[in-house]
Amino acid sequence: MKCLLDINALLAAILRAHPSHPVTDTWMDQKVLVTCPLSELGFLRVSTNPGAYNVSMALARQSLEAFLAAHKVEPIPADLPALKSRAGRSDEVTDCYLADLAASKGMKLATLDTGIAHPAAELIR
Repeated sequence: MKCLLDINALLAAILRAHPSHPVTDTWMDQKVLVTCPLSELGFLRVSTNPGAYNVSMALARQSLEAFLAAHKVEPIPADLPALKSRAGRSDEVTDCYLADLAASKGMKLATLDTGIAHPAAELIR
């Protein structure tokens, strides 16, 4: 089964400073990983944020590129129309979109977020 990495899973997969890096690194073994522009942009936004990881944009881009190549991560388009995703609250919009996108392509959404109640969500443990 292919697994679309959500933003936090992508952060944990790449950044050793992320508290869930070890569990995510182990979980990824034997998985077919997928990203989309939304998850990649989220990684760049959060990893470079001074209040989060404060990585330089150049290093964040380089780290993302190296990760994608090393793990043979498959890119998919974020081609699900926004109104086809059915988030119920504002804080669910991105998570729900990514889960709906994964489901529309017969994939799972790989996440560390225990609060995503979607049939396509697969919790990384």
